[in-house]
Amino acid sequence: MKTQQLPNWQTTVFGLVVAISVLLGLNSFVILTPGQAGVISILGKARDGALLEGIHLKPPFISVIDVYDLTVQKFEVPAESSTKDLQNLTARFAINFRIDPVEVVQVRRKQGSLENIVSKIIAPQTQEAFKIAAAKRTVEEAITKRTELKEDFDNALGSRLNKYGIIVLDTSVVDLTFSPEFAKAVEEKQIAEQKAQRAVYVAREAEQEAQADINRAKGKAEAQRLLAETLKAQGGQLVLQKEAIEAWRSGGAQMPNFLIIGEGSQGSIPFIFNVEKNQNKS
Repeated sequence: MKTQQLPNWQTTVFGLVVAISVLLGLNSFVILTPGQAGVISILGKARDGALLEGIHLKPPFISVIDVYDLTVQKFEVPAESSTKDLQNLTARFAINFRIDPVEVVQVRRKQGSLENIVSKIIAPQTQEAFKIAAAKRTVEEAITKRTELKEDFDNALGSRLNKYGIIVLDTSVVDLTFSPEFAKAVEEKQIAEQKAQRAVYVAREAEQEAQADINRAKGKAEAQRLLAETLKAQGGQLVLQKEAIEAWRSGGAQMPNFLIIGEGSQGSIPFIFNVEKNQNKS
């Protein structure tokens, strides 16, 4: 039994029908994954209502779906400004942001692609926000109060980008530089401060040394005073003993009223007592 074959024209038509069916099938739906949102445009006009994750049908051939990434995006944006004291200040900011799902359609209508969002919205608004923050303080304050500078920048940038359906999640200052003239001035100031601190230290050290000399002098003077008093007291005892010996010698064989018997309480100086008085008691 022979298999009946279709004519060539019928085979061609069948192939065209299958191809058209496949093409229509592929162009009649779109699949969005988590973290994506789509905007459908029919005949070049964006329709209201963003398409979120899942399968979505669309008219084939006459419609286009633009897909936007709703996850966190990060771009580094340079900025330059003048400070309050008219010093040049340059910076580079890392901007973490994402597109607001509710505003995706407006983003499509006004900004278009993500590249346009970065170049036409985020970059110029970053520049303006940095000018606002830098103009509030001097270049020295911008460096020493970097946290406050960033806070003012975040507030200015967040309020500006929010109008475009862009949510700023975080920013960080990647680099912050200033003019070579100011760098030299800062270096000279630091050197002067170090010299001043060294001078204060030397002065304090000299003051402490002078006070130590005063204390040593006071201690030496007190020791000399005590020594003089001791010598004066011992000198008086020596005079009395000398008078007693002279009286003994001038009296001949008589026993003196005073006799040296040993060392006294004043150290090695001998002392005497009244012998006659003690003999009377016995």
